[in-house]
Amino acid sequence: MRGIAREKKKVGELRPSQLLHTFGVGAVVELPNLSVMVMGLDDWPVEQGASEINEPRLLRAVQQELGQQVVKLLTPPVTPESTGFQANPFDDTANIGVPVAPFPRWLLCPYCRLLAPIQSGLFELKLDYYRKDRSRYVHRNCKKPGKPPTAVPARFLVACESGHLDDFPWVEYVHRGKTDCRYELRLYELGASGEVADIQAQCVKCDKKRRMSDAFGPDGQSQLPSCRGRWPHLRKFDEKECKQFQRGILLGASNSWFALMLSALSLPTTTDKLGQLIEQNWAELEECESAREVKLKRKLLHGLSAYSEEQIWEGIEKKKSGSDQEDEDASDLRKPEWKVFSNPDPKLNSRDFKLKEVKPPDGYQQILRKVVLAERLREVQSLIGFTRIESPGDYSGMAELPEEFRAPLSRTPPRWAPTSDVRGEGIFLHFAEEAVQDWLKRVKTLDAEFFGAHKRWRASRGLPEPEANYPTMRYILLHSLAHALIRQFSLECGYTAASIRERIYSRAVNGDEEPMAGILLYTAAPDSEGTLGGLVSLGEPKTLARHLDQALEEIRLCASDPLCAEHHPYGDRLHGAACHACLFLPETSCERGNKYLDRTALVSTVERAEFAFFKGFSEALPQETVTARTDESLSPPKPKPLSPEFAEVLEYCDESCKDFVQSWAESGMPLPVVGYELQDERGRVCAGAELAWPGKKIAVLLPENDEFREPFESRGWRVFNAAELTRRKSELQTLLTE
Repeated sequence: MRGIAREKKKVGELRPSQLLHTFGVGAVVELPNLSVMVMGLDDWPVEQGASEINEPRLLRAVQQELGQQVVKLLTPPVTPESTGFQANPFDDTANIGVPVAPFPRWLLCPYCRLLAPIQSGLFELKLDYYRKDRSRYVHRNCKKPGKPPTAVPARFLVACESGHLDDFPWVEYVHRGKTDCRYELRLYELGASGEVADIQAQCVKCDKKRRMSDAFGPDGQSQLPSCRGRWPHLRKFDEKECKQFQRGILLGASNSWFALMLSALSLPTTTDKLGQLIEQNWAELEECESAREVKLKRKLLHGLSAYSEEQIWEGIEKKKSGSDQEDEDASDLRKPEWKVFSNPDPKLNSRDFKLKEVKPPDGYQQILRKVVLAERLREVQSLIGFTRIESPGDYSGMAELPEEFRAPLSRTPPRWAPTSDVRGEGIFLHFAEEAVQDWLKRVKTLDAEFFGAHKRWRASRGLPEPEANYPTMRYILLHSLAHALIRQFSLECGYTAASIRERIYSRAVNGDEEPMAGILLYTAAPDSEGTLGGLVSLGEPKTLARHLDQALEEIRLCASDPLCAEHHPYGDRLHGAACHACLFLPETSCERGNKYLDRTALVSTVERAEFAFFKGFSEALPQETVTARTDESLSPPKPKPLSPEFAEVLEYCDESCKDFVQSWAESGMPLPVVGYELQDERGRVCAGAELAWPGKKIAVLLPENDEFREPFESRGWRVFNAAELTRRKSELQTLLTE
């Protein structure tokens, strides 16, 4: 981050993901000694350090929200230090970053308790070029002996629901209105508690004083002046008069900034290997107008060096002609994802997307149609705005949020949106539509209760059409089970509950459209290429059955029972039997702000039993008695121990080759080399094989590295695909024994 003054200087550091989810445009960032605000997109230096992210589906959705002038999705500017290069702190490259400005503009001297704005000239900025955390404002004329004390930001602000934020009106507040007093303000703490009732603002010129507690509470809004409509991140005031009442908030309050995000999973659209590579590099290839321009880029882009310029150009033209015929309904980001997950095709697997279908767990075949393991996922997220005071999680979707609550990201319509992409893994559960329909017939009473609460909730917020956007009991069932599984998975998968996210696919029968009933539980790590498989491993049939049993058994009784079980969706409360002890999750995990949850929809509780979807599954006692057999004659034969050399090969080879290596070692065949690198005539590495026998010129390539086939074959090598090793084992043995 850097200041936007005439002389730009770095004052702190943030991770790129924080610039979207926690400290985006318009958010206040509290540094060790400074408090700054992230400025609007007009001031971001996108020409340096930013890179384009290719995700057409998300770009169309962003254009639908922000306008057709948005032409690209860009990452936040990345500093040279992030790439391992230590920049000179006095060089211009050291100032690449996101621009910020000091906010709030009022500072407090902790020694003499002087309260004054920065523009008064009483405070001086001291920058430390080597220790950015030591940058601070100091009170130059303080009577404190020795070094001048470090000034701290005033911790009181005012904001309104329209997204406006402003410095606290100290002068008008202390003097109870406009004044001609040549003020000198002090802020005293009269007690040790730090509460607003013990903090008093005083003008030493006219001896006017006032407690800060008057600005808070039910009557606090009437004690504050009308909202000025200030956009500090845009350095301007709203052209329209703000009709909202402003309220006092504290610096760092959780309701001072809420991100408005759009996210989409990156889905492959072609089974052709070249087509997938073109999709991955589309941000660079989209602007190509001829095969000659492709020639300049093909060797610099991942995987394209194995294809000719004509082949690549033909694929680009094919994609451009197909993009004109894409579905224009960009608002429904879940529909294409549902089609891919509900009908997994191994041919669509790529570097960023890999699905594997497994059998539903025993005992759940009647309700789970499919279980799909997402071994690799890529999620792309874009920031399209933000709100203050009013959380977007309280609404069912982006269209529900009133337009007057959205704060803009720039002074003019933006031409790009800040975006990040993260990679991870997940488990997709596809529910049998017949089981869902049978259950919906039994829960009409509970459905009426939730629908009534939904209407009252919308009416209390003044939203039009109280009956609109009701998610139905189908969603409540899927949502409640997703929360129960996330809490259960977090005990074993290695991720906290805050790191696992949900994606609910719910749509009732509607005309010719296919109904949806599925949940995707996934994790995405912004600081690594993928994850370690801890979540995917829980989707195997036996493991998933155990976790489903334990998750459902765990929510039958809550630590807050019987109070939790007695909760019903009455009034405008949008959840039933659910609380922090049984179903609630951190806000990073839930897509609906812990609303529309009820464990009585899943299992029987101490209050209700007639609505349980899993009544016949989770509560059934096992019918078989399992006994342990200790007779050695009945024990399976132990595998033949491997030699140290083969054990090393087995340890370092890819997962898809382990079964082959195990059987290969037991048959006594020659030892392969793991991770063999092929060199060209100049001694440079031009290709790599997962397994190789260099003496026989035989190589084994992973499916995703098929572009290395041509360099090997042109030098006389025989190349095998790792997916075909078991089937072609005898052929390989013959070649090695010749």
